[in-house]
Amino acid sequence: MKRMYLAAALAALSTGAFAQSTAPAVAPAPKPVQPAVCGTCHKPEPNTVAGYLDNVAFKSQSIQLDMAGPKEIVRFDPKTLKVIDAGDAKPVDQLREMKKGHEARVQYAIKDGEKWATVIDFKGPIKTPPAKLVNYEQVAKIVADGEKANAVLIDSRPLPRFQEGTIPGAINLPYPAWDKFVSRLPQDKSRLIVFFCQGVTCMMSPMSLRKTEALGYTNVKVYREGVPEWMTKDYLVTAPEFVKAAYVDKDIPVVLIDARSKDEAASGHLIGAVGVTPAQLKGALKSFPDPKLKAPIVVYDGRGQGDAVVVARALIKAGQVNVQVMQGGLLAWQKAGFKIESGVPAATQVAYVPRPRPGSVQADEFRKLATATPADVVILDVRNTDEANAGMIKGAMLIPDEELTARIGEVPKDKRIVTHCATGVRAEMAYYKLKDAGYKAGFLNADIEIAKDGSIKMTPK
Repeated sequence: MKRMYLAAALAALSTGAFAQSTAPAVAPAPKPVQPAVCGTCHKPEPNTVAGYLDNVAFKSQSIQLDMAGPKEIVRFDPKTLKVIDAGDAKPVDQLREMKKGHEARVQYAIKDGEKWATVIDFKGPIKTPPAKLVNYEQVAKIVADGEKANAVLIDSRPLPRFQEGTIPGAINLPYPAWDKFVSRLPQDKSRLIVFFCQGVTCMMSPMSLRKTEALGYTNVKVYREGVPEWMTKDYLVTAPEFVKAAYVDKDIPVVLIDARSKDEAASGHLIGAVGVTPAQLKGALKSFPDPKLKAPIVVYDGRGQGDAVVVARALIKAGQVNVQVMQGGLLAWQKAGFKIESGVPAATQVAYVPRPRPGSVQADEFRKLATATPADVVILDVRNTDEANAGMIKGAMLIPDEELTARIGEVPKDKRIVTHCATGVRAEMAYYKLKDAGYKAGFLNADIEIAKDGSIKMTPK
């Protein structure tokens, strides 16, 4: 009998019947310590994370870094944190002034299971010899002169950034894939080459310069301010396939402007396009998104020149900072076989709704949840106790953000958790902590005031 049981067990093992119980558990993938693109220039260092500054919350003493997708949250003590900006020591209050998106490296120590920042070092301008630099006016002249300039403009950014708009006439030689595309350099090693990338703190164009000179090229320069400055002064260009790849295929909100006449637009236009001729632009400006949003605006006409350029430059003059002209216009779009809408007029009003931050809950939905919280939902208030004492949503659970890691076991895992604070900053940090711990969560991205009676007043962001 024992032999029969043993034989059956061995048979089960051979057929995989015990696979579930004997297979090793799959460990979750480790979080990155820096954005992938940073790996081309920087090797990971122990107890260090790097990324783009996303949020700072002094009330919960937390810093949130964007790792080009994943988020990293570290705590800090204002009394001991060292803040360095472009090599200079700064007071901790400088954190309040730093712009979102600024590159930073954070050294940390582990305390009570959390990362505590000891040093946050904000990246300063990359040092390049003055003789190797060109400015906006010089690059603009190269663009205006075209072939007469006998120069090559090279965008050193990765392809996805290039697709989102580049300086007119530029080619793409992405620094992260330099060796793969080095053949794009001109054969004439005395020809003027101007590299540019994502601004004064970006290393991709200076590193491209060094590699190019090492190959024997003798007239290589860097437009250090790059795309961030150019897009505040002039229009960018893109191609139909890039508009489709960067915006349409990814369902990323974009303002499409058809600069042709009403009749021409009615005969065929990009789906979702708004008809705005040069003569109509002044009256239409109020309907465009706030320039602070940096909404991508793609302008086209019949062939990608003329009226599209006029409208694009007028939008730049009006304060918009991410305006692109689609090269080749509608004709190139059609030649590529992409869909158009015909037989109906183009829209007359610009409607732009930014893509919400991942995990964010709309104000209307949050109000409904706060008014009558379902049994499978918990509203988690992550403000400080003194803030909550002034007023809380009825039935909400209070765990200050700075205590959440230590008290996360108090949060029920079988329910949807929706976090809020006063401005959305700490709520978003709490959301990522919950998400990393396997919770189904969301957060309110809005300013919210809560009265003593629990009534709420919200200002969505």
